Amino acid sequence: MTIEPITGDPAQERLRRWRLVLGGEQADGTGCALSGRDAAMDGALAALYGKGDKPQAGRDRSAGLGASAPSVARWLGDIRRYFPSSVVQVVQRDAINRLGLSALLLEPEMLEAVEADVHLVGTLLSLNKAMPETTKETARAVVRKVVEDLEKRLATRTRATLTGALDRSARVSRPRHHDIDWNRTVAANLKHYLPEYRTVVPERLIGYGRAARSVRKEVVLCIDQSGSMAASVVHASVFGAVLASMRSISTRLVVFDTAVVDLTDQLDDPVDVLFGTQLGGGTDINRALAYCQAQITRPAETVVVLVSDLYEGGIRDEMLKRVAAMKASGVQFVALLALSDEGAPAYDREHAAALAALGAPAFACTPDLFPEVMAAALEKRPLPIPDTA
Repeated sequence: MTIEPITGDPAQERLRRWRLVLGGEQADGTGCALSGRDAAMDGALAALYGKGDKPQAGRDRSAGLGASAPSVARWLGDIRRYFPSSVVQVVQRDAINRLGLSALLLEPEMLEAVEADVHLVGTLLSLNKAMPETTKETARAVVRKVVEDLEKRLATRTRATLTGALDRSARVSRPRHHDIDWNRTVAANLKHYLPEYRTVVPERLIGYGRAARSVRKEVVLCIDQSGSMAASVVHASVFGAVLASMRSISTRLVVFDTAVVDLTDQLDDPVDVLFGTQLGGGTDINRALAYCQAQITRPAETVVVLVSDLYEGGIRDEMLKRVAAMKASGVQFVALLALSDEGAPAYDREHAAALAALGAPAFACTPDLFPEVMAAALEKRPLPIPDTA
């Protein structure tokens, strides 16, 4: 949070800042009174954090937020006025967790006031089945805004990275002129350098294949939709739509908890995909992988991406056998503990170690790294595993 200085007295400014940080309890020791914008900012924070860190179940758990959508909507307007977007999202998340405001997200006026982000989308998806009809259109609009922002950020780079990977994986030895890979051609013909002409005369041309004319690779995204994986589900849906828009890649999107749902026919609209998920419930990775394995027809040209925290509620040994069988058949298997910007989540370390022993290391992946991971998998080269995995 940024607190801008308003006084030229350094000592008084320090007291003011401490007063805003400490929240004005009787023992804060500052003796500093706030007014104007500072007082309003302090009041907005006190409404959420004013009664200590621990929520009191079954009672009013806030200092100033009533259990109604209009009062919360006004409070949301206040925090958006006083704090930058990144801070607003953190404060909103705290309000939902500390004050039990999930039910109020079912109110249209509340949804219109929130700062939309991936975490809010996850909360809305978990409330999807309980959402009244009067709220669903507003909720879809909130989700669509987040999805469109993600697509703008990720789509162009993803398509460019994967198109290059597909072309490199389809090099030909008699390319047309505009398909020649000049860097590799020159490197392969350096021994034919003619000093008198100061040039290389290539005897062998290396070119890119024309990958876009037909499906060359198949990608299966297998996404754990348990409640802890909400951010990963959102990002995977966006990436699924981007991959599905590339003619040279056949993309399948499968989500699972204890049941398995194939959402491939909805990939043209990530919002429809997201509202087709049901966050929460148990996890049966083995069952999901069994379904994905049955869909594979060209194993040597297939990449399976499992996004899960690996807490398996199904048959562990069968899950590992399926991964081993897919890899033995030529499938490129990628295991991601998360597909989000939040770093490595809590995960089953024993299962992660077992996958690593099979040659499928499990690691957390940011959305920005995902195109590089997919490019490496398509080209069958080592994955760019981050150091923090």
